[in-house]
Amino acid sequence: MLEQVTADIFGFNALQIGQPQINALVANRMPHKWLTNTSITDATNTAMGERNAPTVLLHDFAELPFASQSIDLVVLPHVLEFTAEPHQVLREVERILIPEGRIIICGFNRTSLWGARQMTGRMTGHYFLPKEGEFISATRMKDWLKLLNMEVKQADFGCYVPPYETDKWLQRFTFMEQIGKRWWPHLGAVYMMQAIKRVKGMHLIGPVWKHKRLPNGHAVPVANKVSKRNE
Repeated sequence: MLEQVTADIFGFNALQIGQPQINALVANRMPHKWLTNTSITDATNTAMGERNAPTVLLHDFAELPFASQSIDLVVLPHVLEFTAEPHQVLREVERILIPEGRIIICGFNRTSLWGARQMTGRMTGHYFLPKEGEFISATRMKDWLKLLNMEVKQADFGCYVPPYETDKWLQRFTFMEQIGKRWWPHLGAVYMMQAIKRVKGMHLIGPVWKHKRLPNGHAVPVANKVSKRNE
């Protein structure tokens, strides 16, 4: 799903924050792609294991080392639910995005079979997903983005298979993927949300194509025309 969405997003600078095991920008065609992380071990293994791996930076996710309005696309694959300051991370992403820039967020859905299994794990101590995760619902995520003037363009859900730990049982329930997409599409274990940064009061102005011909054959823009009455 990440490859399908990022392939048609154009610009110059794309950034993936966290989860170097997932190369979310592999299908994107921007000339400059960056992969950032907090752990030097994961970042080094990823860079050495992939011949075409993006450039790797190490930093605190709450303080992005990029200039304001300098990035066209930011991807956050399962980052916000595992950081101590998700609001601050989103604020930093909004800061570095250019107007009309895109953000893609992947998260675990609380209202799903996996979310129910994780809640059970909190009581029994046997977790299915990392216990450090604080899952954020898709509705709540939309509210956060709206407060930052981010317009949600698309939200997709997936992974309807029950939270089994063995490949044998996972394969037996693969039929639930098609059923889930049709009958309970918003109950997938994972959601992927795409939003656009909107800047109030900004209007995109195109070039002036109309020209006025002078007697000598030279062209001047219509905007430079001075009426005889004003003369």
